[in-house]
Amino acid sequence: MQNKVAVVTGGASGIGRAVAEKLASVGCKVVIADFNPETGSVAAEQIGASFVQADLSDAEQCRSVIAQAAELHGSVDILVNNAGFQHISPIEEFPVEQWNKLIGVMLTAPFLLMRYAWPMMKQNGWGRVINIASVHAVVASPFKAGYISAKHGVIGLTKTAALEGGEFGITVNAICPAYVRTPLVENQIADQARTRGIREDQVVTDVMLKNAAIKKLIEPEEVANLVAFLASDQASSITGSSLTIDSGWTAQ
Repeated sequence: MQNKVAVVTGGASGIGRAVAEKLASVGCKVVIADFNPETGSVAAEQIGASFVQADLSDAEQCRSVIAQAAELHGSVDILVNNAGFQHISPIEEFPVEQWNKLIGVMLTAPFLLMRYAWPMMKQNGWGRVINIASVHAVVASPFKAGYISAKHGVIGLTKTAALEGGEFGITVNAICPAYVRTPLVENQIADQARTRGIREDQVVTDVMLKNAAIKKLIEPEEVANLVAFLASDQASSITGSSLTIDSGWTAQ
């Protein structure tokens, strides 16, 4: 993957940061796109990547991310759609604006970013799109209507794009991890405890790890390693797949 150009959204921390580091380590020219200009700039400097600040709920800024990456490096070869956030509340209390924001960032943005990068990938006869979905793209849990709806949609988008991209050397896959040790997950604990009426320590044991055969949070590097494999030529026949890293959650 030497000199392949990789755009990683939400690359300032958590899974995105680990993915950006991994792809840079195998020779990619990495462009981090993130909402937070401070953490994004620091991450890019430490990794040796470029940084583009963007609010991915805005369609024009999605277009700009791909345009800036192409201007910096001439093309976009690898797109990792990772950016996201969560809102936890019962359906009857779920704010409509949060629903719209979740769908915008986690489903519409991956579509738009793919759409803008697609012509370059077709022209090059090679492309990799890797969508960071979630175990919640496969199963559901209470109080996450927006997040789970968006992630289920990502699987449909992944399958459709894979069928369209195959003849052009473009593969499209999704990775579906269970709870990963990230700031996003850590920030959920208090919200889950409040919503469910349980202690914070119970959230990890009784909610996050309840359905897992392996009782530990997943490390971001585990997801990053799978991203790097799917982006490589060794994975050229894998497309339209949803690969779980869920510690056995969906084996039940």
